[in-house]
Amino acid sequence: MRSATLRERLAELVDGAERGYDLGQRPDTYGSGVVEALEERVAGLLGMDAAAFFPTGTMAQQVALRCWADRTGDRTVAMHPLAHLELHERGAYSQLSGLRSVWPTQRPQMPSAEEVAEFSEPFGTLMLELPLRDAGFLLPTWEELRATVAAARDRDAVVHFDGARLWETVTHFDRTLPEIAELADSVYVSCYKTLGGVSGALLAGPEQFVAQAKNWRHRYGGQLFEQWPAVLSALAGLDRELPRLGDYVAHAKVVAAAVTDALAGVPGGRVFPEPPHTHQFQVWLPFPADALNEAGLRQAEETRESVFGGWREPGLPGISYTEVTVAADALEWTAEEVRDGVAAFLARVNPSG
Repeated sequence: MRSATLRERLAELVDGAERGYDLGQRPDTYGSGVVEALEERVAGLLGMDAAAFFPTGTMAQQVALRCWADRTGDRTVAMHPLAHLELHERGAYSQLSGLRSVWPTQRPQMPSAEEVAEFSEPFGTLMLELPLRDAGFLLPTWEELRATVAAARDRDAVVHFDGARLWETVTHFDRTLPEIAELADSVYVSCYKTLGGVSGALLAGPEQFVAQAKNWRHRYGGQLFEQWPAVLSALAGLDRELPRLGDYVAHAKVVAAAVTDALAGVPGGRVFPEPPHTHQFQVWLPFPADALNEAGLRQAEETRESVFGGWREPGLPGISYTEVTVAADALEWTAEEVRDGVAAFLARVNPSG
C-alpha cells in the first residue's frame, strides 16, 4: 500500500475532523477543549471513570505502572518477556521509574491463571498485553483472561491492560469494550494503532488514579501546549475505524487462509496464528530477510502491487517473518487475488540473495 503524502494526510484530517468535532471552537491549551472531549469519549467507550491523553503510549504506560507502584507500595510488575515494555522501550520502566519486572511465564502466550497463582515472587501489578503482538497478535479465550485476572486479584495485585490494540479484541472475546476493560484497574489504548490517528494514547481508569497520572504526565514532559492535530485525528479514527473492525477481523481470516494455500508448496512456510485472533497476523518463510525484502521491492516496482511489508529474522538465520494487517484497503482483496499475489512474490524470491 502506498504511503500517503503530507497533503493527503492533511486532507484526511480536515475531512474527518469536520465530522468529529466543532471546528469553530478554539484550539486546546495544555489539555483543555478538544483534548478533554477525546478523554471523555474514550472513558465512555471503555466504561471507565476518566481518561488522560498522552503524546505517546510509552509515556502513558510508564505513568500507569509508576502510579500503581506508588499506590500498592510494590515496585515489581509481572509482565511477559515479549511485552512491548521489555522489547521496544529501551528499559524505560526501570531506568526512569525504578520499576522491576518478573515473568510469570516464558511461553509465547499470556500467562495462565495457574502460572500467576503459583509464581514464586511477589508483585504489585500484573500487566497483560492484549493482544500479545510479538507472539503473533495472540489473545487468550475470554474464560482464560478472566481466570488470569482473578488469580492476580487473589494475590492482591492490580491489573493493567496494555491495550494498544484493545479495540480489535471485541470480536475474538465476543464482548463489548466496557466488559473487557472492566476486568482491569487501568487500560492504555493507542490513537494511531488500529485507529490510524497521527499519534497519541489514552490511559483510562478510576478518577483519582487518572488525576495522579495527569500530574506525572506533566512531570514527564507530556503536557504539550497544543495537541489538536493528533486529537482530531483520533476522534476521526474512532468514528471511521471502530465500526469497521468486525469486517477487518472477518476478512483477515479469508486473507490468512488464502496465504496458507499459496504457501502449501513451501516447506516451513506458515501463517500464525491460523486463523488470526485479530485483523493482524504473522507470515513465516524459510528464507533470509534480505532475499524476501528484495523480492517484495521487485514485485512493487514491476507490478505496482505489494503483498507483504518488511521481513525480519528474529531468531535462527534464514527464517524470517512479517506482519500482515487487514484494514480498509484490503477488504477489496479476494482470496484468489491474495493467492496470485503471494505466488508472484514467491516467484521473485532468490534464496541465495
